[in-house]
Amino acid sequence: MILVIGKNGQLARAIKSLDSNVHCLGREDIDLVNSEGCLTTIAKLKPSGIINASAYTAVDLAESNKHEAFELNADAVKNIAHAAKKLGVHFVHVSTDYVFSGDKGSPYLPNDEHKPLNRYGESKAAGETLLLSSFTERTCILRTSWVYSVFGNNFVKTMIELMASKPQLQVIDDQIGSPTSAHTLAKACLAALNNCLTGVHHVTDEGVASWYDFAVAIQDIAVAKGLIETRVPIYPVSSSAFQTPAKRPTYSVLSKTSLKQALPDLTLNHWRDELEIVINQLSINKI
Repeated sequence: MILVIGKNGQLARAIKSLDSNVHCLGREDIDLVNSEGCLTTIAKLKPSGIINASAYTAVDLAESNKHEAFELNADAVKNIAHAAKKLGVHFVHVSTDYVFSGDKGSPYLPNDEHKPLNRYGESKAAGETLLLSSFTERTCILRTSWVYSVFGNNFVKTMIELMASKPQLQVIDDQIGSPTSAHTLAKACLAALNNCLTGVHHVTDEGVASWYDFAVAIQDIAVAKGLIETRVPIYPVSSSAFQTPAKRPTYSVLSKTSLKQALPDLTLNHWRDELEIVINQLSINKI
């Protein structure tokens, strides 16, 4: 049995949809900030491997809730790793492009230096550091970016809702990254676990986009699938037009070379193809 830490998030639900041999624990099921309690709960389940799909992901709120962000994104990671090490099982942990500053100008490599711009990124970087200093022999860190799915709240579903209710939209065009379907990330997590992959690697869908490019594609596909009836104008704007508590990297494309070499059977599709699959599912479910 594979244990997934996280229950209601996009990634946990995507993993569960791919593998029936998965048991998910939510925050109400396990005390992640209590090391011994965490170990006791996990030990009772006797998992064959662990995937950590739980995280504090409220990027802007993390600026004022630093303690809570570090508890879940750093302290909890160390505690899960402690349990995995004690039980002798493989551990896959999911991290983020936000551990980088975005000023490199070319795709980030797994061994590039942490330079987070915000508290969320700092907390995720701290989690990586704690993990790699405590349990490297059976640990894999998968960094990803711009995750969306049919589950929960995300950029794709928000855009579709706004396109159906607003006369026009403004979307940032000076932040560049790679949209990633939670389905892709889930496949990579399971493959990393099943192949006992170690080290730090990156996984996203193929291709790059700005948030504006992403929004335009969402509208194109949503109209074609009949999910929204009419188009609305979408205007590109600078990130300076949207002042947020947390700064975002302007360029956070991740190099997937090491992952492709390590897992040659893992298929990574272009983000537009994955987006079409997700929007088709949403049109069937009539969000």
